[in-house]
Amino acid sequence: MSELDDIYSDEILTLAANMPPAERLPDPDASATAHSKLCGSTITVDLEVRDGLVSAYGHTVKACLLGQTSAAVVAREAKGSTPQELRDVARQMRAMLKEDGEPPTGRWADLALLRPVRHFKARHTSTLLVFDAVLEALDEIERRAGSAA
Repeated sequence: MSELDDIYSDEILTLAANMPPAERLPDPDASATAHSKLCGSTITVDLEVRDGLVSAYGHTVKACLLGQTSAAVVAREAKGSTPQELRDVARQMRAMLKEDGEPPTGRWADLALLRPVRHFKARHTSTLLVFDAVLEALDEIERRAGSAA
């Protein structure tokens, strides 16, 4: 199987197909949108954080298969994560694709299926879109918390 076949594997197709439904949160702590000019993919995320954990996650995803796959895993695992855990997973994903780093593990291990994308630089942006949006939303939550103190 070629590397291109690896990035469109049955496992990736299954993850993307099982993405939680696109639902926005009615009153999130923050929302953020990430867009890829190259492929036109757009992902918007809504986050609520309570007592140091993501208590609610919403999204809309208009993305290619790789963006859908990343978004599906994040949507499945974000609730109950700490902001730092989400930042760590985003950092690991960026390192996995751009520096041939190790993939996330534990409950985030399905993201390792996207490791072959590292050979296709044009696909990095769409694969990382959900993480860009999540980080932007977390930054907004932290800014608001800092200004409220």
